[in-house]
Amino acid sequence: QLQLVESGGGLVQPGESLTLSCAASEFTTSKYTLNYYAVGWFRQAPGKEREGISCISRSPTRTYYKDSVKGRFTISRDDANNTVSLQMNSLKPEDTAVYYCAADRSPRFPTTQHMCTMAGDYGVDSWGKGTLVTVSS
Repeated sequence: QLQLVESGGGLVQPGESLTLSCAASEFTTSKYTLNYYAVGWFRQAPGKEREGISCISRSPTRTYYKDSVKGRFTISRDDANNTVSLQMNSLKPEDTAVYYCAADRSPRFPTTQHMCTMAGDYGVDSWGKGTLVTVSS
């Protein structure tokens, strides 16, 4: 099974940037590297439901962004290093949340938008444990 680990969270001030990274952990038993998976970034703020904010397909990549992060966040994948990153710029206090990456290689999501919007209903192959991002002055 693919086990995911997120990194890069922390405390920043409004307007600052952070880059989150998602990679397979050393305990992964899946024979497939992260390159074989579509990957998404999801977040859950206190008292709110988890939401999909950005998803990326396998290469050649297609991407999806939730409107609230479009133009500020950029998702990318580095197939050589088997990682997926989320560059977050112009951070706002409302971006404060635990950020999770998720990976899926099934055919249940025909597009990246489907993965980001329906992961909660249909499940995905793997979830990371999350990394906390706090945006506060």
